[in-house]
Amino acid sequence: MAAVPVEIVPYSEEWPAQFALLENELNRALQRVAVLSIEHIGSTSVPGLAAKPIIDIDIVVERQHVVAAISALAEAGYVHCGDLGLTDREAFAAPDENPARNVYVCVEGTLHLRNHLAVRRVLRRNSKLRERYGAVKLELSRDSNMNIATYTAEKSEVLQDVLASSDLSDEEKALILALNTRP
Repeated sequence: MAAVPVEIVPYSEEWPAQFALLENELNRALQRVAVLSIEHIGSTSVPGLAAKPIIDIDIVVERQHVVAAISALAEAGYVHCGDLGLTDREAFAAPDENPARNVYVCVEGTLHLRNHLAVRRVLRRNSKLRERYGAVKLELSRDSNMNIATYTAEKSEVLQDVLASSDLSDEEKALILALNTRP
């Protein structure tokens, strides 16, 4: 995989407001779909945490509503990219970059969703882990040869420490580690 710079920036107070605007936009696009929740996940959802300046969003639905959500998002200009190798999580390219965002439709209760929510919950509550995780991300971003796959793999150790404070089982944490470090 070619090196693409991984940009990490200090936390921005604008990120929650950007998410709120996107949440409203997505709620309008999905008004005919039984959405359970729209979650601001990833590092931009954790106050004080350095992050890639990209808003990550999980749209949570029951399995039977995935197809309807995909159709509604496509009508709103989002491009369906498939599951990108993660069953029960459908990825979308946004119709614009204002703001930059990653949007996913996730089946409720799946490990991918529970992982995102657990990481957010732990990092919001534990300042020491949040600071350590931010420092690791900043250090990795300084490597001009970094690519996103290596970046994800290299931060897996600290993420496992974050998940140690979650309610995920040891088996689930091992599955997440395997996904994050796959070639």
